[in-house]
Amino acid sequence: MQITNDIRYVGVNDHRVDLFEGQYKVPRGMAYNSYVILDEKVAVMDTVDRHFTHEWLDNLAAVLGERKPDYLIVQHMEPDHSANVAKFLETYPKAQVVGNAKTFAMIENFFGKDCADRRVVVENGGALSLGRHTLTFVFAPMVHWPEVMLTYDSADKVLFSADAFGKFGALDEAEPWEDEARRYYIGIVGKYGAQVQAVLSKAAALEIAAICPLHGPVLTENLSHYLKLYDLWSSYQPEEAGILIAYTSVYGHTARAVETLAEKLKKAGCPKVVLRDLARSDPALCVADAFRYSKLVLATTTYNAEIYPFMREFLDHLVERGFKRRTVGLIENGSWAPLAAKLMREKLAACKDLAFCETVVHIKSA
Repeated sequence: MQITNDIRYVGVNDHRVDLFEGQYKVPRGMAYNSYVILDEKVAVMDTVDRHFTHEWLDNLAAVLGERKPDYLIVQHMEPDHSANVAKFLETYPKAQVVGNAKTFAMIENFFGKDCADRRVVVENGGALSLGRHTLTFVFAPMVHWPEVMLTYDSADKVLFSADAFGKFGALDEAEPWEDEARRYYIGIVGKYGAQVQAVLSKAAALEIAAICPLHGPVLTENLSHYLKLYDLWSSYQPEEAGILIAYTSVYGHTARAVETLAEKLKKAGCPKVVLRDLARSDPALCVADAFRYSKLVLATTTYNAEIYPFMREFLDHLVERGFKRRTVGLIENGSWAPLAAKLMREKLAACKDLAFCETVVHIKSA
């Protein structure tokens, strides 16, 4: 894939993976992106997952022709992007590795190599000239690892954004960007909203014609749309007016209750009502929906004097990701000694700026 006259895509599509990071369902696979900048000097931007070493090296060789790379720029050390650093160094023994101090500490941890004679250690705001292209490095700690940095090419106005603006799904699968990007962002980066906001403020000062992430498609049109969504997600503002009803039901009585509630809400003119059975729905989708909509109803049973397990796990995900700025309603079911509503509210006590409905709905069995 040609991105500009000098920038080529050399990444790979993964249709073998079923769970990304061992937990996120990816029915349309994943893309591991890598890029080459061809100039007086040649820079390779990141590597790919270990299962695609040969395909990636073949892609790289096809683009390079008779040339050899001068630099490997390592923006992120997570193994889906860095697994082939050692193999690259073996294949191209004259190439240098560009990263920050934290990058090289991780390279040694992963590969047992300190790259002492091949390091180019960069500082935040530092630059590297390839000829026509000058690359500026923008540190983005905890988006979503501490060593992460973004790279801006001032010649072609391209932002290499590491995991930011990424999504689930291989590049040979056609689907809307928003849903899988939201699920990816909330699940993987969602805890680090303040850090993403800091990066967005830096990006606002750049003239950007294209965004090249490490997952998902290269973004070249309507960039304000993607930037706006990232601003909403990272500031924990609702993306849409709507109500998510997240529930668990042991014998169907709580399910009937939330179905009744959904019907009433729709008749009352609520713009959007979404029901998610937490025992059967993709957990990452349920969490993403909680951040997507402005209101949340939680409905579950008391179970072993606790919250039903799937609801408890769902709430853990919300708390871990800094859920805030929403209105929350509670429904509990209990045949004796109901505790679920009280325990759910206690669990959400760590979340900021939540408004709870005054009425708690109590279901007694059926």
